[in-house]
Amino acid sequence: MSEAEWPPADNCEPGADRADDWASQPSGLMDLLGVAAVLLDAGGRIVLWSPQAEELYGYTAEEALGQYAARLLGHAERWDWVVKKFAEVMETGQSWGGAFPVRRKDGSTRLVELRNMRLLNDQGDFYALGLGTDSSTLREVERDVALSTRLISQSPIGLAILDTDLRYLAVNPALERMHGIPAKEHLGRYYREIMRSAKFEVTEAAMRQVLKTGLPLVDQATIVGFSPADPEHQHAWSISLYRLEDTQGRVLGVADLVVDVTERYQAAMEAAETRRRLALIADGSARIGTTLEVEQTARELAEVTVPEFADLVAVDILDHVIDDHRPAAGDGSTLFRALAVKAAYPTEAAQASDPPGRIAAYDADRLATRCVRTGRPILISHAGADDLAHIARDDRAATLLASAGVHSYMAVPLTARGQILGFLGLTRARDPRPFDQDDLAIAAELASRAAVCIDNARAHQSVRNAAETLQRSLLPDHPPHLPGLQVASRYLPAQAAYEVGGDWYDVLPLGGGKTALVVGDVMGSGIDAAATMGRLRTATAAFADLDLDPAQVLQHLDTITSRLEQYIATCVYAAYDPYRAECRIATAGHLPPVVVRSGKRPELLDLPTGTPLGVGGVPFETTPLSFGPGDQLVLYTDGLVETRHHPIDERLDILLRLLDAPNRPLEETCDQLLRDLRHPDNHDDIALLIARAQPFTPDQEHLRS
Repeated sequence: MSEAEWPPADNCEPGADRADDWASQPSGLMDLLGVAAVLLDAGGRIVLWSPQAEELYGYTAEEALGQYAARLLGHAERWDWVVKKFAEVMETGQSWGGAFPVRRKDGSTRLVELRNMRLLNDQGDFYALGLGTDSSTLREVERDVALSTRLISQSPIGLAILDTDLRYLAVNPALERMHGIPAKEHLGRYYREIMRSAKFEVTEAAMRQVLKTGLPLVDQATIVGFSPADPEHQHAWSISLYRLEDTQGRVLGVADLVVDVTERYQAAMEAAETRRRLALIADGSARIGTTLEVEQTARELAEVTVPEFADLVAVDILDHVIDDHRPAAGDGSTLFRALAVKAAYPTEAAQASDPPGRIAAYDADRLATRCVRTGRPILISHAGADDLAHIARDDRAATLLASAGVHSYMAVPLTARGQILGFLGLTRARDPRPFDQDDLAIAAELASRAAVCIDNARAHQSVRNAAETLQRSLLPDHPPHLPGLQVASRYLPAQAAYEVGGDWYDVLPLGGGKTALVVGDVMGSGIDAAATMGRLRTATAAFADLDLDPAQVLQHLDTITSRLEQYIATCVYAAYDPYRAECRIATAGHLPPVVVRSGKRPELLDLPTGTPLGVGGVPFETTPLSFGPGDQLVLYTDGLVETRHHPIDERLDILLRLLDAPNRPLEETCDQLLRDLRHPDNHDDIALLIARAQPFTPDQEHLRS
């Protein structure tokens, strides 16, 4: 047959564009079965003998041709039956088939599946064609085909066979159901004609790669989306791809195995979501409440929830909770003070929230007001226009929320020790997931922890403010005139995370033109420490008026302190005499003062340290120090130089280096020391006193008196 006689390409099966391509790719199934062909004349003699017949029956063509087939291949007891069947085929033209035991050349018997049919040549003569194959091989192929067909048709796994151009050749019922498209509408169509979603571009590329390399892709591609069979619910499919080859290694196409793993996918997503939520709670426990500052705690709450949990978060507190002078809300609007606002990305929704520090009134119908008045959380999973109007403080804010695409909202009360402090507001816009009850439980957990921290910070701030007020009220103002002496001082309380301490300084004018310079530190913090400091300062002033030696002053203070339960203090007391240009100094367990002289490097005074006040029974010593014009004496408490991360010697060296500028104004020196030495997380307060000797004549003392 010539090439022109082949069927046209558009009549070919899918995947075979030309007839000659078709003819060049014979099926390997015939080779596997090894079908033998034997042609008999009308008398039953063998006239044609194929090579497969030699392999099947054991006789060569030379041995078989011209022989009667019944005698050559049949058993003697079956000759009559064979001759009868042959006569029926030749007489009636009706084909016969079945399994028949055949005697091979070596004497063995092989069960052969036979098909016999009558043929007519152009001379009008009849012949009989016998086709045969090994029965056991045929049965094995049949079993494999039956098993494969049954498995494919009944399997819950979707299966498609596509040719090398990725056109569907076969689709099983499971895949038909998954796609929601009849099998016949698949056949001959390209993969992307059926699977049109952009997500399947990855699968198409994977198919071409499998066809090219032969490496299978097993359960490695998971596609999530919707199908025509179930357009309202999201499904997940796991896809495996295998290249198909015939027995001679020729590529036939690709097998596409699809497993619906929606339940497994959802379980994995739920497990991942559970882990994420637990991690969020753990993160909140670690990060919320690191300081005793109300605003910082609110910022920490906002930072924990964005962007992992919400696109936008606002933390607002009832204004009367912060300002005790304001009354609590009545039945009308409610005043909120914004503490923190954080957005996961630039969004108009952030403009709908009040900036930190602003006080705003919310009407009674707003969700924020309802939340704090009822003490119950509010969940709006799917927020519509009416919901946004009640979420926002005013119409403009509602418009901004709608423009930003806000679709889900929660308001959770901040409740601590039975008191409602404010609320936590969370929104989602870009995140497509609506808030659900599980999200509400997590938000409530985070809000509960933050509320306790805010309440603690609020209470601490109140006590701290009282202690700081007391502390500052007990600290002195500088006398307007000190003979032969210029002084500068600073007091800084500890950072907000800690209580106010008991540090103090004093400048006391004495008789005879003298001046007492005092710096002390009561161990402990809070109002009690500040009160103890006040008592010691009063006692110091009283003993100083007696013109006692510094060691005697400390001795009396030690006696007083030992009567105060659970309190000890350190102190340095210096009495400056301008007439003698001398300071007499005694210390009680305090850090050594620094003396700064023109033309010399600053140095720590080597003084008898003494024991802290309150230990009792240990004498103190007074050390004289020449102190002429231009000399400076620097007294300080340990909060200036001690940190948790640096050795004290290293910090004292820095202090000496910073003081190596004797002509700098004292006020600038105070600022420089605090700026360079004070750590942002300083846990202690600081008292600093610097005195510089000035030229002095007796006339100046007369003018002062």
